Amino acid sequence: MPALIRVLTSAGLQDASYQAASLADAAQYEPQEGVYTVANTFERTKTLKLAAHWDRMENSARLAGIPLHLDRPRVQAALRQMIDESGYGDVRFRVTVPQGQLDQIFITIEPFKPLSVDLLEKGVRAITAPNSARQNATAKTTGWMHARERYTQAMPDGIYETFLCDEAGHILEGLNSNFYAILEGELRTAKEGVLLGISRQIVMEIAPPILAVSENPIRVIEISQLSEAFLTSSSRGIVPVVEIDRVTIGAGVPGPMTRALRDAYQAWVSENLQEL
Repeated sequence: MPALIRVLTSAGLQDASYQAASLADAAQYEPQEGVYTVANTFERTKTLKLAAHWDRMENSARLAGIPLHLDRPRVQAALRQMIDESGYGDVRFRVTVPQGQLDQIFITIEPFKPLSVDLLEKGVRAITAPNSARQNATAKTTGWMHARERYTQAMPDGIYETFLCDEAGHILEGLNSNFYAILEGELRTAKEGVLLGISRQIVMEIAPPILAVSENPIRVIEISQLSEAFLTSSSRGIVPVVEIDRVTIGAGVPGPMTRALRDAYQAWVSENLQEL
């Protein structure tokens, strides 16, 4: 099924001037400057921490010098209308506001495809990119959505994510994910120089009863010492990482702490869904 794309204007939802097969395909047509967020629905019209997504969009706009004040009920009503119109069931969606055209909000939806059980049971492989820390990383801007394509296109076959590193070799974040490592029984994740993902908020809430948490990143030279690792994003939740830069993490399979955190994450999600 192709993506459904509309532009929310003062006159309501209008057809976009382009068509695309997916959210990824549609990105090439969206403004180079602006802010956006990506999430998915559950049970067709239920969402998770949607207010946090809107908060981050407005904060990203502030950091980028864009005077954005979202009419949240109007955007949500438009999103629900598109979901009803599409017949897709659960959807993955992106809401984009261009700089200089705040009265034109791009809404793109596609059928949501959960991660396969096989991927979650086996984990994924990743690589690092030296000296790749982003400027103004705390803002979720369309500029980065376009710029990260060079890393995506450079990933070898079989590699699921690229992790960005600062000059000191700290592993900060993925191209569209947050990164976590378990080192000596402690969960480690960066707080500075990263986009603080919505899924990260959930991890930081559920993790302390399971293991100690430190908001200090690990370094590339510590990869071989890790017992477990994983990444998170709003549309994927917790995804185990079993190899980084051809170095096997732990036993090379998702570890017990990652599994426990994923179970806790899924339970939190089930208890906190809200209707659009």
